[in-house]
Amino acid sequence: MGRGPKDIQTYLPGDLLVVRLHGVLTAAEQQLVKTAIPEKGRDLLKQVRTQLIELARPLMEKMVEEATGVSVLSLHHDISTTSGEEVVLFTLAEMPAVRESKHK
Repeated sequence: MGRGPKDIQTYLPGDLLVVRLHGVLTAAEQQLVKTAIPEKGRDLLKQVRTQLIELARPLMEKMVEEATGVSVLSLHHDISTTSGEEVVLFTLAEMPAVRESKHK
């Protein structure tokens, strides 16, 4: 989508996988949401990001399934044009087996 986020956090509460991305807006996207009519810029940005997520959905679901060993039932997405935070929520078929994280 142009460049990577500044920070990524993941959470695994039960059968949900939450991916929280910080600092995802490019300089061009930041300018777009500051247009004379901010609502139009915001709506356009959200439409484009939603379309990109939908195009990448099969690959993202495959990556999650390979990492968790569990199939993905649904994917939900939103982006804040104010904070530059993006959230992707995967609903899994069941709670995956987890192991202790090496990074703390």
